[in-house]
Amino acid sequence: MRHNVEGYGRPARLLHWITALLVLCMIPAGLVMIRESIPRPLQDALFLFHKNIGVVVFAVMILRLVWRGSHAPASRPALPLWQERAATLNHVLLYVLLLIMPISGYIRVRAGGFPIEALDALGVPTLVARSEPLAQIAETTHFYAAWTLIALAAMHIGAAIHHAVIRKDGILARMWPPV
Repeated sequence: MRHNVEGYGRPARLLHWITALLVLCMIPAGLVMIRESIPRPLQDALFLFHKNIGVVVFAVMILRLVWRGSHAPASRPALPLWQERAATLNHVLLYVLLLIMPISGYIRVRAGGFPIEALDALGVPTLVARSEPLAQIAETTHFYAAWTLIALAAMHIGAAIHHAVIRKDGILARMWPPV
């Protein structure tokens, strides 16, 4: 199925904006929760939020991959080759990182011996044994992937704004939230 140049279909837009909202909430929570200067109750609440929303991000990303695999992306106005390649690379890396983040977070938490309350409530078995070395590897992966994700998301947002405000070529309108 091919979308028209006017935009993506409602499900693709909805999944995109749900992901964006979740990620834009997760970033500040993740940056604040690791600070030792914040009160412990707030830190605990942020860890709880971050872990459990990570589960939601992973589920949404799986839905996005299934949807994208069964529905061709919307066609877009002609772009210079370098912009086309940059956009494709950015999107691929965002998808990869949006899978690496919840997976590395899951491994970090479970290998560290901590609960993921949403999964525990659903009776999902722990898939990773407790292992401090594994937890450290996952924590390091999560840290560097997070900063890379922040940079790529900033480029993605910047490019969308550039296309909307400067080029006025309809790129942003293709993915604007569904009505």
